[in-house]
Amino acid sequence: MQGYRTFELGDVCLQSGTILKDAQLAYATYGTLSASADNAVLLPTFYTGTHIRNEPLFGPGRAIDPSRHFVVSVNLFGNGYSSSPSNSGCPQSGPRFPKLTLFDNVACQHRLLAEGLGVRKIALVLGWSLAAMQTYQWAAQYPEIVEAILPYCGAARCSSLNYAFLDGPKAALQADAAWNDGNYVKPPEKGLRAFGRVYAAWAYSHDFFGEELYRQLGFPTLEDFIRDWEEDHLRWDANNLLAKIWTWQHGDISDNEIYTGDFKRALRSIRARAIVMPCSKDLYFAPEDNAAEVGEMQRAELRVFDSPWGHCAGSPGRVPEFQRALDEAAAELLRG
Repeated sequence: MQGYRTFELGDVCLQSGTILKDAQLAYATYGTLSASADNAVLLPTFYTGTHIRNEPLFGPGRAIDPSRHFVVSVNLFGNGYSSSPSNSGCPQSGPRFPKLTLFDNVACQHRLLAEGLGVRKIALVLGWSLAAMQTYQWAAQYPEIVEAILPYCGAARCSSLNYAFLDGPKAALQADAAWNDGNYVKPPEKGLRAFGRVYAAWAYSHDFFGEELYRQLGFPTLEDFIRDWEEDHLRWDANNLLAKIWTWQHGDISDNEIYTGDFKRALRSIRARAIVMPCSKDLYFAPEDNAAEVGEMQRAELRVFDSPWGHCAGSPGRVPEFQRALDEAAAELLRG
């Protein structure tokens, strides 16, 4: 199930007016598109996610089942599969890679679904974290074709707190002399390790650390747990990580010519049925923000999941109780 295909977009004019040359979207599909082309379930990828990491979200007998649904898992620009700093040629390689917004991502994903796969209606879009932000973006950008959305541990725009949090690991990475303004000869290992170490605490909660829940993940000490985050980020290209941070920090469903910055109007324009699922102890996607969003949306329900796992409660397959709640919500939305 780890195979993927690429959709050739050609040269794409971005929101900024810059041209992304020879753009490609990497994606995987599971199941078959119905004759009416309306059984698609779209899974965008999260910040350090790929189509592979989305696979715990569906399966036989699950709410999202490839025997009934056409599951499309599409990789975010900058994640190393779709067009990214690490796989683009000159003059757009490395730190010269263009700045892409979530609007740009979703516009290209729309082309993939409509032109490449023949999808007419999307039965459900769902995602965690940065994928949740894309979920909101889809519903606001293409309200006429999205039937339902399930964003969890995410938001319709990047808050000031979220923006400031992301500046932390970004600054830690760039402080490594080997970073060299993105023109590194070899990976800036010290910076990547610092990135992971700064990021780790934000991803969970006060209770997670106080109750030493990292032991449930197989780490006998806090230091073992943090070092695993360091090692995990060594696998990522530094320019890719920072390209996606820029995309995340500038996420806002109203920041485009459709809504011209009117955030409430963008929320009110969402026609899709929605269940919004934050975690009560998420440190950077606050449930209070989601409550305000749901208050403006036409057909939305807020379901706060109480968990000490914080933001990582939503990590695909991480917390069984959350996964069951997510499956229940997805089943409700797919039943219409």
